Amino acid sequence: MDRSTRWCKFAGFEPKSEAEYSNGVWTQGCVRSSQLTCSERNVSMSGGDGFAVLTGVKLPDLAAWESAVISADACRQWCLANCTCNAYSYSGGTGCLTWARELVDVYQFPAGQFPNGQGFDLHIKVPASLLDSGSKRRTRIIISVVIVLAVVLAACGFLLWKCRRRITEKLGVRGGKKRTGAALMLRPSTMKAKHDFSGPKQPDQEVAENGDGCELPMFTLETLAAATGGFSEANKLGEGGFGLVYKGSLPGGEEVAVKRLSRSSGQGCQEFKNEVTLISELQHRNLVRILGCCIHGHEKMLVYEYMPNKSLDAFLFDPARRGLLDWKTRLHIIEGIARGLLYLHRDSRLRVVHRDLKASNILLDHEMNPKISDFGMARIFGGDKNQENTNRVVGTLGYMSPEYAMEGLFSVRSDVYSFGILILEIITGQKNSSFHNMEGSLNIVGYAWQMWNSDKGEQLIDPLIRASSSASASREALRCVHMALLCVQDHAGDRPDIPYVVLALGSDSSVLPMPRPPTFTLQCTSSDRDRFRGKAGDESYSACDLTVTMLQGR
Repeated sequence: MDRSTRWCKFAGFEPKSEAEYSNGVWTQGCVRSSQLTCSERNVSMSGGDGFAVLTGVKLPDLAAWESAVISADACRQWCLANCTCNAYSYSGGTGCLTWARELVDVYQFPAGQFPNGQGFDLHIKVPASLLDSGSKRRTRIIISVVIVLAVVLAACGFLLWKCRRRITEKLGVRGGKKRTGAALMLRPSTMKAKHDFSGPKQPDQEVAENGDGCELPMFTLETLAAATGGFSEANKLGEGGFGLVYKGSLPGGEEVAVKRLSRSSGQGCQEFKNEVTLISELQHRNLVRILGCCIHGHEKMLVYEYMPNKSLDAFLFDPARRGLLDWKTRLHIIEGIARGLLYLHRDSRLRVVHRDLKASNILLDHEMNPKISDFGMARIFGGDKNQENTNRVVGTLGYMSPEYAMEGLFSVRSDVYSFGILILEIITGQKNSSFHNMEGSLNIVGYAWQMWNSDKGEQLIDPLIRASSSASASREALRCVHMALLCVQDHAGDRPDIPYVVLALGSDSSVLPMPRPPTFTLQCTSSDRDRFRGKAGDESYSACDLTVTMLQGR
């Protein structure tokens, strides 16, 4: 009995003695539990007997060899047609073997353990009803497994949906027709139809209408109010022509910056439309990332990733913090801004001119990586356009290119001019408007040209870093001054494009062309400014470091 297992639990059979069988005593053998339906009258009728297969067995003793039967199918039909046949086995070597009596000494061996590497298939005749029930049982098992799997998958899907909905509700995101879902599909055309952004349309519409939809999450007013502590002064990060910017913390713990549109700013409404339709299309490591917006009645807000080091001007123009910007950090910021402009001008799906590049619009993350922000003034260039004209000049004086400030012409070279001013500010540590107190009344471009052309370029380097800078750092700084002077050329066609600037900043071997002397270098003196004082002694020029050029005929 070793090396084998008994088969009394096979379909249609049961032990003669259940007690002995349970104790491992198999001497009394097995008997049929269901009698065969075979008779002389129903041998050919359907619903009679069939065969169940027992594989890998030692065949029973006392077999009869049917020499006239020469195929497996013929052997099966022969046994089925003879009521005395209880089982059969067929193999190519032995032919058709049948058993008309009890099946004596049958062993079923474990797989792979057949004596001499052989195991036979024994086809045992059983009532067809048992075969049907087995088939039905298997079908029921399969159906049950499928149903259970379907229920489990449905339950998992429902739990996942509930979990995502709970997270969405915690973040205060809403969408759909009632803005209660995860996101809202915003299009320039549909936004104006559904929301009153800016009132009457201006003659020169500055909104970037590219015709493509952009999916942007919508936050509730209640969520942003709670995140910013009710828009408290303690969370105020800054303000501009657009409105106020607040620091906020969402329920999930994520820190954000919330830009709140001023209700009295008609220009801010256009900026809002521009940023919603434009910045959501732009993704780059040197561009600030927008997380969503809020539209609730007259309230319009944009939600950005929070920049812990705020803006570049907070470091650059603060004497107490400027020393934290060593030359390596300043060069890293210059190169990062250049890469961001390269993406806007050439590598993005949209060709974008920023038009308001300045130190306060360069944000710094926790690793001092620069990110260009504030795309309210930006314009998209389509097709083969190289420049455009506008009747509505916007931006910040001091950073504007001459052709834009005086003629309203702007192009990618306008951003290059602004970038040149930024480079000079980063190297000197001074605002571009702070040079009006210097002798000669030169602006930053005129002063930088005068120092560079007199071989005194090192005097342009911020004294806080000049003493600690190595010889190689000084050479890099002077090369950046050289590049800045190329970027602020009077005529747009004389300025390099951003791909060339990025390449030149990253290579010390390339020889830079000589810049031309700047024409627009004069700045109002203090005596000139006295002429603009009001009768009551109030100054009539802007307190926001803006300058105005007065043209007089000769």
